Amino acid sequence: MSRLAERFRQGGVFVWLSATVLAFCLAMILGLVGFIAAKGMGYFWPSPLVQVQTPDGPVLGEITGREPAHGEEPAKTQFRVGNRDIYGQDFRWILTAGLSAPEIPQDALLIERLEYGPFIGRIVSVSHDGRLVATGPSALSEAANRLPETLRIRRRIQSTEKGQVGDLNRRMDRLRLSRKKLERGGDPSALQALDAKDAVLQTAYDELQAGLEQSRSESRSWTLSLQTVDGQVRELPLASVVRMVPANAMGRLDKLGVYLSRLWEFLADDPRESNTEGGIFPAIFGTVMMVLVMSVLVVPLGVITALYLREYARQGWMVRAVRVAVNNLAGVPSIVFGVFGLGFFVYSLGGTIDQLFFSDSLPTPTYGTGGILWASLTLALLTVPVVVVATEEALGAVPRSQREASLAMGATKWQTLWNIVLPSATPGILTGMILAIARGAGEVAPLMLTGVVKLAPSMPLDGTFPFFHLDRKFMHLGFHIYDVGFQSPNSEAAKPMVFMASFLLLLVVVILNLFALNLRRKLRERLGGSTF
Repeated sequence: MSRLAERFRQGGVFVWLSATVLAFCLAMILGLVGFIAAKGMGYFWPSPLVQVQTPDGPVLGEITGREPAHGEEPAKTQFRVGNRDIYGQDFRWILTAGLSAPEIPQDALLIERLEYGPFIGRIVSVSHDGRLVATGPSALSEAANRLPETLRIRRRIQSTEKGQVGDLNRRMDRLRLSRKKLERGGDPSALQALDAKDAVLQTAYDELQAGLEQSRSESRSWTLSLQTVDGQVRELPLASVVRMVPANAMGRLDKLGVYLSRLWEFLADDPRESNTEGGIFPAIFGTVMMVLVMSVLVVPLGVITALYLREYARQGWMVRAVRVAVNNLAGVPSIVFGVFGLGFFVYSLGGTIDQLFFSDSLPTPTYGTGGILWASLTLALLTVPVVVVATEEALGAVPRSQREASLAMGATKWQTLWNIVLPSATPGILTGMILAIARGAGEVAPLMLTGVVKLAPSMPLDGTFPFFHLDRKFMHLGFHIYDVGFQSPNSEAAKPMVFMASFLLLLVVVILNLFALNLRRKLRERLGGSTF
């Protein structure tokens, strides 16, 4: 008993208790991240296509879930049957008791399409301009041989539409605004020059459209005849096919190739089918850009505030009240910041900018609507208390002797702050920035009011001058998770996308934090092992 009391007195029991709680928390975090990663990453592996007989007829699809019998509820099996344009839904729950022994047909095929989700069935024939080219077993190999060229044509069409056609539209819109300005009292000769430029652009636009229509006709010339397991036949243009997966006839290496192809598509392509298919690259890009712009805005604001409070302000009740207000600001709900950003930044400040500099574009707003600039400013205000507190602590940790030595050598107070205090406090400032990134990257509520959208037609950064467009709306991983998980009309198909997007959001936050941590480590080494 005395030995136990001695251990309590020395605190050894509490050390072990703290270590146990820490290990438990780490295990929970790793378990959660592992569960999210497994649910998301496993979605891309090709599953076997199983055919069974039911009282209502044959069913062909992927088995995606099972529910055991519970009380009066019988056991059920969930199949992903695809063919939403035929059956009206991608997934079906079927009573397990009514199923026959499962079969694995080698000719079963899953075709990923641009619309209506996947088609699951068999390929009957391949036609070119209405002429039958291949039937039966050779139809699949013929379609597989033609698909790469069709995909290249589609990518070329998409690149032309986003690049050259988009650039022509923007140039024609600028000419329209210039003409609108000149019509209020400009030189008639200048109007004629604008008309000539517009005619040239319109001719180029018509030529591009003619070329695009020719490419579309070329891509639509190949047609697949497909048959479902219950005998229904559908014609599908090869141009609508994204990928053909004969899952039951593939080896491990072939499945690995499909897995990597799907994973790359998810990371690098645009979303489709109400964000339940395709990729999420615009959301990843928008998240990273928003965090970087927020960091650029919040660090100067927080550092200047902390410098004034610590180094210049006369300490008294007013400064203490300001510190209390800054600390309380960190506890304000994020949606309140969103309402403030919408009212002040978007409507007041953005509306004023439109009146002063973009009046020719009105009533269509330029800055008087949500955009990445206003979203970043709103999150900068949301996270500035973290930077202020961390910077004040870092400034206070700089030894007083360094300040006195600098002042004794004739340096001014500002020179001392700029050359001695701020460099020594930089690691602490970066600590505040790391905390701000971790807080701001996952916020969604303010963004819903200040610039984030379900699908952005163009990204804030591109090759068009001025290259970085602060007025554009953007996609965000956090909002994408909310939209796909809770607003999607096809909730079952959206589940894997929610898990994968959540995993990527965690990964983006970790990568950004690791970058800031590495920068802080290098600064500490350069400053001789400073511990700020």
